[in-house]
This record gives sequence, structure tokens and C-alpha cells, in this order.
Amino acid sequence: MPTFTYTARAAGGELKTATIEAQSREDVVAQLRRQRMTVVKVDEQKKVKKAGGKITMRDIVIFTRQFSTMINSGLPLVQALDILAKQSESKALQETTRAVVFDVESGNTVADALGKHPKAFSDLYVNMVAAGEAGGILDTILMRLATFMEKNDALVRKVKGAMIYPGVIMGVAATAITVLLIFVIPTFESMFASVGLQLPLPTRVVIAMSRFLKGYWWALIAGIVGAVFLGKKYYATSSGKLTIDRMMLRAPVLGDVLRKSAVSRFTRTLGTLISSGVSILDGLEITAKTAGNRVIQDAIMASRASIAGGDTIAAPLQKSAVFPPMVISMIAVGEQTGGLDEMLSKIADFYDEEVDAAVSGLLALMEPAMIVFLGLVVGGMVVAMYLPIFDMMNAVQ
Repeated sequence: MPTFTYTARAAGGELKTATIEAQSREDVVAQLRRQRMTVVKVDEQKKVKKAGGKITMRDIVIFTRQFSTMINSGLPLVQALDILAKQSESKALQETTRAVVFDVESGNTVADALGKHPKAFSDLYVNMVAAGEAGGILDTILMRLATFMEKNDALVRKVKGAMIYPGVIMGVAATAITVLLIFVIPTFESMFASVGLQLPLPTRVVIAMSRFLKGYWWALIAGIVGAVFLGKKYYATSSGKLTIDRMMLRAPVLGDVLRKSAVSRFTRTLGTLISSGVSILDGLEITAKTAGNRVIQDAIMASRASIAGGDTIAAPLQKSAVFPPMVISMIAVGEQTGGLDEMLSKIADFYDEEVDAAVSGLLALMEPAMIVFLGLVVGGMVVAMYLPIFDMMNAVQ
């Protein structure tokens, strides 16, 4: 059914602009007259194409900074958004911004218009824009948003970067082992079979692995794919996500990185929201959704329930055993002094540096560990193949 945007004057004289679904323009006019409204204008909404492609965090940061600068310079909202739609390098963001322009022209607030595009603009983004519109400080809020997103993106890239090195090493190890088992070991097996020696246990194990990989490689691939599929299904469940996220936080070394990055994200997100005028209850709910870890999310929601009941944030966070004592103490002091947003920002700055140190420590520990692992596995297989040769040489002597 088509959607129409109308402007009409009510009986009291006030002008109203809104959207309505109807079969035709005449139906809209008839409905408005039944409500005793004087029709000024009725326009059919053009269907806006859905944005294709992916909108990156960098695209949103640039969009936000430019939007803030234009608003601060005194440009009207619609004109600023229209300029952004024309100059954006991302086709997907161009289409999304055009849709936002249309909604704003139809009488929606900027926050409501942005909220229709959750893939581009998160709940945090929409709520902060809403707070900026309500307080008349939209340009300031947008600049805070851009700064927040840049720091949050840098934090995510640090943690992901720490996972690249071990991933590459494991890939090299898997490739080397596969090549040895499929192409090298069968040659040794044929040689040993022609001699007829009793093979040592390590050699028999490696040969059995080679035979299994050559004969049942399809079963191995199917098993890996099945395990990944079942793992994703389990993680999609509430209990599965809680269990796996708890295990990740308890993992040696890696758990420390994840815990510190989660604390940094929580404190920076909540501090930014509170300083932007979002209520503490809404701020905690939005922060919980962006926590990225079920254990952290449950702790934040417990804090929200505590606040709603008239208690403090700090007590439930302490019970979760996730947040360090220093964080709990600083949050408690911030609540007591009324400077919670400033205290949260200080914690976030501190833990950004802690994440850097934790990532450096993780890489420093993993580098020798992975090299030793690769040497033991590949070297062990080579030694296992040479053991019978040593036995043959001893027999000759």
C-alpha cells in the first residue's frame, strides 16, 4: 500500500505534518476531512532503494565528524544531510543518508530517521543523537560520537591484531603437517615395507595418521565442518553463549586481554552516554547490548536492576567477579561525588593503555610458544621416520 506525506491544519489552527498509508491520494484527503482537518498538501512517498554493500566504521566516523562540523557552522539539518549524501564515497552510505533526508523532510527527528537503519547506526548512536537533539547540542554530541567510535575501533583492531600471528602460525603448521603426511610419509612407508623391519611405536603412529588422512580426508573435513556448525549453534543459545564467554574470560593470557578490553569498552561507552545526557538506566541498557560478552552483559544488566531499585551500580559489578577492584572502587567514588561520567572516562583511558600492554605481552608469549609447538610437531614426525633408519644402521654394524 502506498505511503503519503500530508500537511494539514487542525481545527485549532495548528499545522500538522505526518505520514499515512492509503490506497490513493483521494483516500488520504477523505480521511483527513473526516477528522475535520483542512488539507494543505499531500505527496506520495517515493520508494527509497535499500542500501547495498557494507558500511564500515570508518565511513560512519567521517560522516559523523562532517555532520558535526556542518551543524556547528549553522547549516540546516536537511541541507547538511543532503550534502553528506552527495559527497560520501560509500554507495551504501549514500543511499542510507538519502533515506534519512527523506524521513527528516517528512517530519521525523534525526534520531528516528537514523534508527530505521540499524546496520549503519547502532542503538548507542541513535540514543546519543536523540539526547543531542533534545538538549540542543547535536554538534557537540556528534563530535563525541566520532571520538568514541575511533577509540572503540582502535581497541577492537588491537585485540583482532593479537589473533593474527597465532592464526598464521597454526595455518603454517597445518599445511606442513598435511604435506608431510600425504606426500613424504608414504615414501618412507614403502621403503620400510621393502626391508621388513619391526617399526618403532612413534613411526607406526605417524604412518597410521598418514593412512587415515589419505583414506578418510573427507571424514576429517566433514568432522571439522560439523564441529564448527554445532559450535555456532551452541553459541547461539543463551546457555552456550554464557558458558563459552565465561571460558574465554578464564583463558590464560588471552582472557586477560579480553577482560581489559571489555572493561575499557564498558566504561567508555557508559561514560560517553551519561555525559551526553542519556539517562543512567538507558545508558546501562545500551552498554549491555554493546558489551560483546554475555558475562559482562549480565553484570551490567544486574547493575541496571540495582539502580532501578534505588541501589548503586558498583555492588552488582563487584558480585560478578569480572571487574577488577580498582574499577569498582573508582565507579563507587564517581557515584558518590556525582562525577560518574568523568570517572568512567578516566578508567577507559587507563584500560586502553592496559590493553596495549596485555596485547604486547600476549604476542611476546605466543611467538616462542608457537615456534616450539611447530618444531615439536614437525620435528617429531621427522624423527619418527628416521628411527627405523637408525635401527637399520645399528643392525648393519
